[in-house]
Amino acid sequence: MQIIIGFVIVFGCIVYGYTHASGRLLALWQPAEFIIILGAGFGAMVISNPTYVLKNTVTRLKMTFGKGYGPDFYKSTLELMFELLETIRKDGIKKLDDHIENPQGSAIFNKYPEVAKSNVLVSFITDNLRMMAMGKMNHHDLEAVLELELHTLEEDLMRPSKALGKVGEAMPGFGIVAAVLGIVVTMQSIGGDLALIGVKVAAALVGTFFGILMCYAVFEPLAASVANQVKKEMMALNMISAILVSQVQGKPTLLALDAGRKVLHTEYKPTFAAMENWMTGQG
Repeated sequence: MQIIIGFVIVFGCIVYGYTHASGRLLALWQPAEFIIILGAGFGAMVISNPTYVLKNTVTRLKMTFGKGYGPDFYKSTLELMFELLETIRKDGIKKLDDHIENPQGSAIFNKYPEVAKSNVLVSFITDNLRMMAMGKMNHHDLEAVLELELHTLEEDLMRPSKALGKVGEAMPGFGIVAAVLGIVVTMQSIGGDLALIGVKVAAALVGTFFGILMCYAVFEPLAASVANQVKKEMMALNMISAILVSQVQGKPTLLALDAGRKVLHTEYKPTFAAMENWMTGQG
């Protein structure tokens, strides 16, 4: 909703300012310019990115316009980790085999659908719990492995944002291409009606305007929004990593969760007392 409100403000102010200065909206309607700029941008994106990134970009954009990650998401993640760690404490890590091997059918994971729908988080949790179950490892080794995995995950998850950003950077250039082509069309009419020439020059200038607008009002903000979404997901992954390392250190479940809680930003971080109340309810 916030993104939609932002777009309404941006385009609303541009249209109002233009019409307030006696501009005609119909003059901005230049489909040929739009096709050249957007088509060239989309083609460049297809050329420069693998299919995986293109599909992931669509998925990330859908998520950006959706609910997103809020305090409830991190609360659910903490509660999920509490249940998993308590199962390990009471019955040993082997008791988690069914949950690890089939998280889609796990009673624990299915209690937290907001977390379960994130394939990245579920894979991170199950893969590392499986690794911990395969043999004893100290917290230094686990921390080193998790740090490398998190670094790789962040690079991978940021690829859609970088792809959108690159296309955004190219938009003004494609706007110039459209404008130059518009001038070429205008030069073909030299010697004709001056009013018609003026219309064609205006159409060419719309190309430059549209390219710059797409860069700074659409693609760059969307790239930043996707990047912020990835940072929130990485915050959850870092929280899980801190919890797992603390668990291997032998800390009690609540203290292990507290190590993860401290990774969260202020607007998402619950107090220790609030977290303890949640887990007491879980227990």
